[in-house]
Amino acid sequence: MKRYELPKLKYSFDALEPFISRKNLELHYTKNHAAYVNGANNTLEKLEKFRRGELEIDVKATLRDLSFNLSGHILHVIFWESMAPPNTGKNIPFGKIGDKIKEDFGSFEVFKKEFSSAAKTCEGNGWAILVFDQFLNQLLVVQIEKHNIASISGLKVLLALDVWEHSWVLDYNDRSKYIENWWNIVSFDYAEKEFSKLSF
Repeated sequence: MKRYELPKLKYSFDALEPFISRKNLELHYTKNHAAYVNGANNTLEKLEKFRRGELEIDVKATLRDLSFNLSGHILHVIFWESMAPPNTGKNIPFGKIGDKIKEDFGSFEVFKKEFSSAAKTCEGNGWAILVFDQFLNQLLVVQIEKHNIASISGLKVLLALDVWEHSWVLDYNDRSKYIENWWNIVSFDYAEKEFSKLSF
């Protein structure tokens, strides 16, 4: 059976400096994200052994572990795609996603304010994400508790900001400063590509 893998980053560990340090990015990627990938794969192995009658497991707890680790992996993949080295010109929405942000939020500045507020006020560990709801034909800013993407099933995640403590405490020890500086390295390239694929 296939297994999940840690994706190759499109930039070096020091490429996001001074806004995210090499040490922080390397730890976040090689330790935190890798732990979710390994956790998901280990849980899949347990489920396979259970289905073959080789292992007794607590099904509820095992499926919860799979959901947690797999969701953490998926969100981190989008998080890495949501960033690029500073001064690459992708930190302002462009193309179809730029037009849709202006249509749904009024302006980029209004969107930025709402997204930042969602990130700052996310209770405990979690995420601020931008999603597209095809039913409403609308972009929405959503808070995610821990990695609970099951709560947004059916919505397309276009942009993700990790506000778990491990993402900001080493460099800033202040979530608000981390969020403020993140806008210097945000990239709308992934959001534009994914939004352009949608048919509506």
